[in-house]
Amino acid sequence: MAGSDEIGRRRLLQAFGLTATAGTAAMMSADPVLGASLGYDESVGVSPATYTAPAGLAQASDAKSAALAWIGEHTAEITALSDDIWGHAELSLREWKSSLAVAALLRRYGFSISWGAAGLPATFVATYGSGGPVLGFNAEYDALPGLSQKSGVGTHDPLVYNYDAYGPTYGVGHGDAHNLLGAGSTAAAIAVSQAIRTQGLKATVKVFGTTGEEQLVGKPYMVKAGVYDGLDAFLDWHPFGSTLAFWNTTSALSSATFTFLGAAGHGANPLGNKSGLDGALLMATMSEYLREKNVAASGRFHYAIINGGGAPNVTPDMCSIWYFIREGSPARVQVLYDKIVACAQAAAQASQTKLAHKFHSATWNSLGNKAGAELVNDNMRAIGAPVFTDDDQALAKSVQRALGKPEAGLPTTVTALTPPAAAFGGGISTDTADVSWHVPTATALVTTFPTGVPNHNWGVTAVSATNIGHQGLLSAARYLAATAVDLITQPDLLAGLTQEFQDRTAGVQWASMIPDGTQPPMYEPPASFLAATGQTWPPAGITWPVPEVVATEQLGTTGPALPPVT
Repeated sequence: MAGSDEIGRRRLLQAFGLTATAGTAAMMSADPVLGASLGYDESVGVSPATYTAPAGLAQASDAKSAALAWIGEHTAEITALSDDIWGHAELSLREWKSSLAVAALLRRYGFSISWGAAGLPATFVATYGSGGPVLGFNAEYDALPGLSQKSGVGTHDPLVYNYDAYGPTYGVGHGDAHNLLGAGSTAAAIAVSQAIRTQGLKATVKVFGTTGEEQLVGKPYMVKAGVYDGLDAFLDWHPFGSTLAFWNTTSALSSATFTFLGAAGHGANPLGNKSGLDGALLMATMSEYLREKNVAASGRFHYAIINGGGAPNVTPDMCSIWYFIREGSPARVQVLYDKIVACAQAAAQASQTKLAHKFHSATWNSLGNKAGAELVNDNMRAIGAPVFTDDDQALAKSVQRALGKPEAGLPTTVTALTPPAAAFGGGISTDTADVSWHVPTATALVTTFPTGVPNHNWGVTAVSATNIGHQGLLSAARYLAATAVDLITQPDLLAGLTQEFQDRTAGVQWASMIPDGTQPPMYEPPASFLAATGQTWPPAGITWPVPEVVATEQLGTTGPALPPVT
């Protein structure tokens, strides 16, 4: 009888339209991107059943001690930055105060700042040092709508509650803990810069302050513009419910809005009105029928209605529905995307509305790097997992209890490193994925919120400005800084990351999923932000104001007037 790993592999092959006996070589031929990210490990003999993570990669050194010492001596400064970002809670593409705060700390420690990467105002590239290997760090700091929550409160209690008699809403909150992500990566980069300075190392550190990660906007446009060119390695982390290194893949994604334009009228006399909301609801209904027969287990699409009308007695003449479409590779996303577009076209025809289709952004699935994950893992084991207090555990359990999850608290160990699962069942996306196809990328997940609590939940917001979040971000900073120092002081390790990257990408030609000429989603910054960053508005190549989308459809008719029936 076949083992569970083999059964999983067969299901994977079936899910991707291949026979159960096709094997990894056939999968790599059918979809080279999946082959590089998912089939590569099996092709070189890496098996979850026999894998053992190597030890002895992470080496003690004066440079590493200097980096870790800086973090230990500046914990208050690091956590204050994180809490500052948490308090700003700025939405994607509007992280004006948060980006200024991150850039200010980097400038204080000798980094030069270049604003407006790829024409996105809230982005920057911060640079320290010269020569040697060029190492990049990822910083992002956008929050999410509707996830406002009071810090340290273990039951749902929004910090910002927007009253409306007919439909109250919650404010913005850091339900993905990007306040911790931005501060942790920034601290790691500064720590490495201090090691470079005090130990006389030859290396260059770059921090990429990005925008709109939650909307998968910033990095895909930055990569397409060449902002990440010239790096030797890229180090990233994300807040999570446990602590581990990994080299798994993620889902590729496309983002688009479909706006239905009709003719408004009184809801009590609807004949002849043309409802944009009808178009959006029809599209949603039709797309749901795709799921059974047109979406593999690895596929996802989900949506939000943006402007469904302000009152029941007004037929809305405009309504937009925003889709995220995910699959295991760009080619597979495109297949599903085309089917979603067909639903939109049919919905417009059925509702007698006009369709305006706006593509926003897209990103590849991520490319893992086993050598990078192994180095991160070894540093995690050497440094240890985040340490939490009894009060931390009590808060974590209260959040778990409020959400109906087992009261397991917070993990206190590093999760063992394991190869990617034999089957890819779909899931999250990250715009770091496009970076990973240009430079070897090492990624860590670090405990910053309770086990069992999902990302994008008020429970994450609740702990992201507490000691729980602080301990997680400080641990993440140590892991990334230690890994970066190893890459600088042990050239063979960096060469190993590079060789694996070249082997994985052989035969795969990266091409941006964003069509040439696409203008990214954009908001005009405050004048004070432009002045502080030395930018002008609009950026080069950006059309502003954006052309308006206005409903100009005529009211419908029920036909010629007929005499009354007597």
